Amino acid sequence: MDVPLICYDCGNTATLAVGARCDCGEPYWVATDPKGFAWPESGERSLWRYRDLLPDADPTGLAAGAGGTPLVRTPRLDDDIGARVHAKVEGSNPTGTFKDRGSAVGVAAAADAGYETVGTVSHGNMARSMAAHAASAGLDCLVLVPADAPAERLSLLARHDPTILRVEGDYGRLYDESLRVGRERGIAFVNSDTPLRVAGQKTTALEIAESFAPSVPDAVVLPVSSGGHGSAVWKAFQELREAGLATELPRLYFVQTAACGPIAEAWERGDRTATPVDGGETVAYSIANADPPSGNRVLAAARATGGGVIAVDDDAILDARRALSTDAGLFVESASATALAGAHRLAERGAFEGDDDVVLIATGTGFTERDVDAPAVDAATVELGALDDAVSERMD
Repeated sequence: MDVPLICYDCGNTATLAVGARCDCGEPYWVATDPKGFAWPESGERSLWRYRDLLPDADPTGLAAGAGGTPLVRTPRLDDDIGARVHAKVEGSNPTGTFKDRGSAVGVAAAADAGYETVGTVSHGNMARSMAAHAASAGLDCLVLVPADAPAERLSLLARHDPTILRVEGDYGRLYDESLRVGRERGIAFVNSDTPLRVAGQKTTALEIAESFAPSVPDAVVLPVSSGGHGSAVWKAFQELREAGLATELPRLYFVQTAACGPIAEAWERGDRTATPVDGGETVAYSIANADPPSGNRVLAAARATGGGVIAVDDDAILDARRALSTDAGLFVESASATALAGAHRLAERGAFEGDDDVVLIATGTGFTERDVDAPAVDAATVELGALDDAVSERMD
């Protein structure tokens, strides 16, 4: 595909036909010219509302419905965070995850370029999203998963009839090997931080910014795994500044799980480079990436915006997940809850002022995840004739 690319680090340019990574080792992202961009006047509510900042593609099927998710004010979370809290509810995307944004752009661009097969490396939300979008577009889909991927996760994405291959060996190497196989066999791989995926995922931040226009929120807090989504959010706000639609960038805070937090560990050390770790088990398995391909780009984003990277443990994640359900009405996957758990820790460190607007990105629904902290159900059985008495006893 002849999509223009640029390296965020060294400024080298290329096209997507060359590959996803620069010779310097850092990932490319799609080159854009934001000058002259203005907030659209059309009523379109999908991510294609921002097509002037996206690769040229004609979305069909599921791709046309990605994005346009609600930004919800969550005042019952304010006291714990010490700021005005908002949640970007990405679980309302077609397959229940922000991954639909990158899949929509990646699959649409691949279809326009004449590809018959798309692929990805994932055993979770991204695999399910890619399989669904490919099915909707009439494309074949190849999903590469680690050999020990749980059968229950694979059964969810198998509903969309992709080709699934379990791969033994270094899962970190599989990312690069998949791109090589894709180039050689004409398969458009849309992996975690490849340029087309990042281009789609930046629309999360564009929607947030338009909701706050003409200003921007003071801080955005989001989970980070590969670093693709975090990079995308940073790029979106940079583009808006270049377009003259934002004079300042919000502070970007990225949250990992303490069991597997290579970017957070690098931040604590003051390093500019994230190094692989031996990840442990965590309830937030969706973001347990021991060797994040865009880890350095996330570190750069945190530095450039005056934000940071933080890690939280499983107890904090589960507490935050319950709080999002009981105080905000949002049922999210455990990985999404890291945003609130991280915001709690940041608040303890004095990161927010009382009049700050803080946006938590709730990246995915909890309805596709095994319920690790299901509450005990306290439901009495009463006779219909005794309903009034039962309600009085329980509710008064």
